[in-house]
Amino acid sequence: MFKALENIFKIPELTKRIAFSVAMLAVYRIGVFITVPGVDRQVMADYLNSSDGGGGLVGMINLFSGGALENISIFALGIMPYISASIILQLLTVVVPTVERLNKEGEAGRRKINQWTRYGTVLLSFVQGMGLAIWLESLNQQTAAGAAGGGMSGWGFRLMCVLSLTTGTVFIMWLGEQITERGIGNGISLIIYAGIVAQLPQALQQTWSLFQNGQLSIPVLAVIGMLIVGVIGAIVYFERAQRRIPVQYAKRVVGRTMVQGAASYLPLKVNSSGVIPPIFASSILMFPATLSNFVPNSEAMAAVVNSLNPGGMLYNIAYVGLIVFFCYFYTAVTFNAVDVADNLKKSGGFVPGVRAGKKTAEYIDTVLSRITFGGALYISTVCVLPTMLQTSMNVPFQFGGTALLIVVGVAIDTAQQIESHLITHSYEGFGGGKGPRIRGRRAVTE
Repeated sequence: MFKALENIFKIPELTKRIAFSVAMLAVYRIGVFITVPGVDRQVMADYLNSSDGGGGLVGMINLFSGGALENISIFALGIMPYISASIILQLLTVVVPTVERLNKEGEAGRRKINQWTRYGTVLLSFVQGMGLAIWLESLNQQTAAGAAGGGMSGWGFRLMCVLSLTTGTVFIMWLGEQITERGIGNGISLIIYAGIVAQLPQALQQTWSLFQNGQLSIPVLAVIGMLIVGVIGAIVYFERAQRRIPVQYAKRVVGRTMVQGAASYLPLKVNSSGVIPPIFASSILMFPATLSNFVPNSEAMAAVVNSLNPGGMLYNIAYVGLIVFFCYFYTAVTFNAVDVADNLKKSGGFVPGVRAGKKTAEYIDTVLSRITFGGALYISTVCVLPTMLQTSMNVPFQFGGTALLIVVGVAIDTAQQIESHLITHSYEGFGGGKGPRIRGRRAVTE
């Protein structure tokens, strides 16, 4: 392990990529403490720490923004507008033929879709920023000091707030793209990861305070510790789990030499969508709270927001349903069984007992659907069950299953990319042995 870490610094390109990613994440964390003009950060922090504002959707938004909402930062909207725009564009690739054609045009088409995603991010940031500005004005009427410093209100404050928040979200989007292109790992996922990890010390402090005040007993702390370790172990196991479909290659002539057919396998991950489904599901469930800010006196909208409080029955049902949907949807978008079957046929490969071509595509699609269902159940259990337990035990929200899934999943993906660089340059992996060590587990049955 330590030798592998030492080998990282022997590869200049990898060292530069890691340093660049760390520097960009540091810039993001500095921006979290840059307050929107005209607001009082301390008043907002006190409100979030109170019983009225510390939980629910407000707490979740604060979690995914890395504490930026607590500081009324220019990054208070976080990366969620970009994620929402990505969801919309990916849905359009299925229902709109023009977008579908662009998606199949290769790099040029993807660049065009990315450009539309950026435009959508700006539009959604404007809408959500306006909603947040109106919500801050409503807090002015609920608190003595007001969340907006000096009791600022009106269109001047709203426009300043919207401009600051939209600029902040666009800057975060740019940081994520730069990390993906010039750094290591997925930039957007790493930004969410950094925001969650940055709040873990505060969560530990809150848990310790609850223990000192007698609100948490030693047995409860032990259960919490075992729960966290168990959830992390389950995440690592399922994230590396694969269903390996055997592939046999026929004999072929290369020049004047007969090459013997080789046996291989097609690895299908149990959770091929990664941490995307819970992030997408959380983003959608946060949207009603944004809409409610435009109609603060609507009892119907308030009832909808209250029913979608994290930990509630309706919220959990909707959350699980959206996770299952996005598991299948994202897998279908990123994995094309027909193309895989065609490539196998062109290279002389076939699945034993299955006819090449259409039958192979149907077989792969059937297997993928079965293991995706198992992966969706795993993600739903990890995201919902620990959150329900921590709600009943009054544990800080950061220990929820969604946060753990994102943190562990992003860490594994990033470590795998680093190890790929090490293996490419003939260095040992993190495990210290020959060849890659962070790999899929043994075959999982259908």
